[in-house]
Amino acid sequence: MRKYSFLFTFLLLSASSYAQKKDFNYKFYGQVRTDLYYNSRANEETVDGLFYMYPKDKVYDADGKDLNAKANGSFYTLYTRLGVDIQGPKLGKAKTSAKVEMDFRGSGTTFSTVRLRHAYLNLDWGKPSLLLGQTWHPLYGEVAPQILNLNMGAPFQPFSRAPQIRFNYKAGDVQLMGAAIWQSQYLSQGPEGKSQKYIKESCIPEIYIGANYKGSNWLVGAGIEMVSLTPRTQSIVEDKVYKVDERITSLSYDVHIKYTSPLWYVAAKSILGSNLTQASMLGGYGIKSIDQHTGEQSYSPNRNSSSWLNIVYGKKWKPAVFVGYMKNLGTSDEVSQMYGTGTNVDQLASASAELTYNAPHWKLGLEYNFTSAWYGSMNKANGKIVDTHSVSNNRLVATALFTF
Repeated sequence: MRKYSFLFTFLLLSASSYAQKKDFNYKFYGQVRTDLYYNSRANEETVDGLFYMYPKDKVYDADGKDLNAKANGSFYTLYTRLGVDIQGPKLGKAKTSAKVEMDFRGSGTTFSTVRLRHAYLNLDWGKPSLLLGQTWHPLYGEVAPQILNLNMGAPFQPFSRAPQIRFNYKAGDVQLMGAAIWQSQYLSQGPEGKSQKYIKESCIPEIYIGANYKGSNWLVGAGIEMVSLTPRTQSIVEDKVYKVDERITSLSYDVHIKYTSPLWYVAAKSILGSNLTQASMLGGYGIKSIDQHTGEQSYSPNRNSSSWLNIVYGKKWKPAVFVGYMKNLGTSDEVSQMYGTGTNVDQLASASAELTYNAPHWKLGLEYNFTSAWYGSMNKANGKIVDTHSVSNNRLVATALFTF
């Protein structure tokens, strides 16, 4: 971590010197953030509870006691953040800019180490512009909840930062977008769990096409996303290895709306998702057929419908509510086995209430969240979940945030 911190500081100081000589402008920014949380039971999560998803199913011990009915909580500063925005000299007729941003979240189970959040350059010709690098996935987009929970509404709201080539075109109040997206820190699920290999060996990036209308207070938009993965390149049948040619391609759709004013923030999004596990959502795909000689498998994607609504009011004191709902719609084919996240969950429902105090450079807040998950068994005929039962979690989050 010291090495990366030194390198980042060196680059910023170098940029400072270079900016004065070569018409560069830069702006440093960041935050110091602390998060204290409590859960009433064990949950599906990452970062040891900081990135919270939904409550785990009941698992019983020999005496019939639920092993997951155990409270947990902790206190973290991992989302403290540093970044720099850079404005560069023109490249031909294009205005140039760049962003580099990091935090201390680490990756997987490695915490308190430097992690790259954003790193991209941008060329702007006025109406058209081109972004190259890592930033928010287009499905996250410009419409996201304003809540204290660091999951930003996941798994109801897509959450991912990804390497991409993104082209934007402004035509009056309408902005068109097309993007080719790869995977880095947020990965698809498959036969070997989360892995970058599925899209790497696919040789086809994710494709997103969308449009937004932006008025004085309103933003309304929609998009379509395609992901095409190669689950396996070889199989083993009776101790013999065979080369296989497998692919699972699926489409997802989103619609979103946002209203902003000096006092109000009202936003909503609805996703008809198909195999969006790389965007921190539930879903995946199932095996629909197997070649008896080579073991080559064909697949059917699992579909989910997810929606959320967020309402925030005020300036200094801001009360807010968030509600989210997800329904597992199953598969269009008969399947024998599923790969994915939450493939045994029929539906999720979540509601949050929070209050924050906002002053220049400061935010202090408290949030309560209640989430229920309905678990069951899979009907192989259509991939839907039947014979369900619910489990619930109560979550409290207290946050102190200083920005600079």
